[in-house]
Amino acid sequence: MNNDELSELYKIRFEQDELPRKNAIWQVICGHFLERFIKPSDSVVDVGCGYGEFLNHITAHKKIAVDLNTDVPRFLAEGIEFHLCKATALSSVISGQADVVFTSNFLEHLPDKTTLDSFLEQVMTALKPGGSYLILGPNLRYLPGQYWDFYDHHLGLTHLSLSEALQLQGFTVELCIDRFLPFTTKGALPTHPYLVWAYLQLPFVWRFFGKQFFIVAKKPLIQPILS
Repeated sequence: MNNDELSELYKIRFEQDELPRKNAIWQVICGHFLERFIKPSDSVVDVGCGYGEFLNHITAHKKIAVDLNTDVPRFLAEGIEFHLCKATALSSVISGQADVVFTSNFLEHLPDKTTLDSFLEQVMTALKPGGSYLILGPNLRYLPGQYWDFYDHHLGLTHLSLSEALQLQGFTVELCIDRFLPFTTKGALPTHPYLVWAYLQLPFVWRFFGKQFFIVAKKPLIQPILS
């Protein structure tokens, strides 16, 4: 899918008049959950950043957005650095300097597992020793049919298969929540910011409505010496 096609797909899937509601939801998710994994002094990279819903609301010293959609920069807050770049070339943007790499609903768009492995290698290269890769994405285990309702979903992943892939690339999986957020903000569940906040405070409810995994993977402080 080329850049123009990607831009058109975004426009079809993410209606512009829904952006204020999505931004309000992400403000709550960032402020009441994700910020516990990110320090204000951190350098944070969002790969496949969409319209910047995460970076626009997370607190960090340096924010870097990576995407192939040429429309993205006009949605980003002031001070966010944007790179029009393939995910598999992430190390050309940042190498050994990121405290956190974040992806949300991105990995399933990769064409195959070989590309996933290449991307995870790039994430490892981008991160500082001890840095974190935060991953949010649809869990195929709980979405066997709906998962494929999106034209650009190619790679089927569960929390377990992705955890294996991460470990094979040398990451340590520190946290793996198999059921976290609902699949989409367009579902039947209420999405008023207060209700999103209440949902985040009640992990037992995630077991009923969560269809996305949340994984925190760490780059080792000391890289193994290859013989």
